Amino acid sequence: MKLKPSHWAVLAFTLAYVVGFAIWFLAIGNIEFLWYIATLLFFVALIALSIGKTKFPPFILWALAVWGLAHMAGGGIEVGGSVLYAFVLIPIVGDGELHILKYDQLIHFYGFAVTALVLWHLLRTNFPALRGTATIYCFAALGSMGLGCLNELIEFAAVLALPDTNVGGYYNTALDLAFNSAGAVTAMLLVRLTVGREAVAAP
Repeated sequence: MKLKPSHWAVLAFTLAYVVGFAIWFLAIGNIEFLWYIATLLFFVALIALSIGKTKFPPFILWALAVWGLAHMAGGGIEVGGSVLYAFVLIPIVGDGELHILKYDQLIHFYGFAVTALVLWHLLRTNFPALRGTATIYCFAALGSMGLGCLNELIEFAAVLALPDTNVGGYYNTALDLAFNSAGAVTAMLLVRLTVGREAVAAP
């Protein structure tokens, strides 16, 4: 594991808020989010151990770190008597579980936009022949959607394993998947417009 100074900065930032929120969740008895902290730490370790091969640029690492912080804040900070995840940022349409736009939906959009960026980077690094093709953007977006589905399965496991969660019901799950997909597609459209048809070459 060969970490550069820029890597250590992201790692220190991430571990700082993970420790802080872990202490907070224990203090308030929020067992559900300790499950998510364990998952987050697994991915932190995975990224750190594989950074020599993945060669993630700093902007992707920081985007992932901010996603983790936003996720912890969503379950650990209360606004108006409920967790931040339930807070309505802009009352666009609907009510209850169908209320749009909630903090939860924004973070799903952002998080799986970042996931699509991660997959795009891995594909262009390991399969340079895909660079600049429609295939790389489609694969990255679809892969992000698939990981979004995995995220919902993890939430489902939390519902089965823990007596009281804030995961939500069917409409919440469907909206999560919709915002995951919208974020993934938007990220790839922005990358396509920004990067353009880059040359096929090794990174």
